[in-house]
Amino acid sequence: MGVPRVIAIDGPAGSGKTSTARAVARALGFAHLDSGALYRAVTLAALDAGAGESAEAILAAAAAQRVRLIPVGEDFRPEAGGVDVSVAIRSERVTAKVSAVAALPAVRRWVNAALREAASRHAGGVVVDGRDIGTVVFPEAPVKVFLTAEPEERARRRLAQDGRPLDPASVAAASEALSRRDAADSEREVAPLKPAPDAWVLDTTGLSFAEQVEAVVRVARQALASLDVRPQAG
Repeated sequence: MGVPRVIAIDGPAGSGKTSTARAVARALGFAHLDSGALYRAVTLAALDAGAGESAEAILAAAAAQRVRLIPVGEDFRPEAGGVDVSVAIRSERVTAKVSAVAALPAVRRWVNAALREAASRHAGGVVVDGRDIGTVVFPEAPVKVFLTAEPEERARRRLAQDGRPLDPASVAAASEALSRRDAADSEREVAPLKPAPDAWVLDTTGLSFAEQVEAVVRVARQALASLDVRPQAG
């Protein structure tokens, strides 16, 4: 099969992984695979089924509703019950529960297998983002990037993305919440948040979105140049 056509982008909450991964995929002619969307789809299925908190019940709900990622053009669309749930998975009730669901080892194993299967069905290559993509899901990926930024900067970006005020109190509260999330993600026993040993760590605190995308694309092209992967010109 040769070198897997995967670019892994990891990083803490609010680091811009998903938006960066999508833009990098476009630039390289790859598809974008959002691991968070699958965790959210599983969470949505569990909530709709009233599955409770056990991994067995949650995964039973996901199986019953046929939760999956469907390749659509240059993206993968999350589905449950044969319906596109791209909007539904962003609801507040899903956001409030997805971290707890994603922390369950059995759920992580199920999602990881589903991500690998989805990537295998896209011969053109994929850019995958998450928190353990380069360390656990695709440790053999030829390109691994770890995006990071100071909590205050990530807080500003998250607030701006949500259309919320950027006053000092709001930024401070959001920054504190992200710092707590960082600690929880880094200290968890299963797949803790950390860069892969061979990952390129990019601090985007002082970069614009365009600059961080350009930096990742440049590194990806350089890394892929000597392999059997041929990203499109762009």
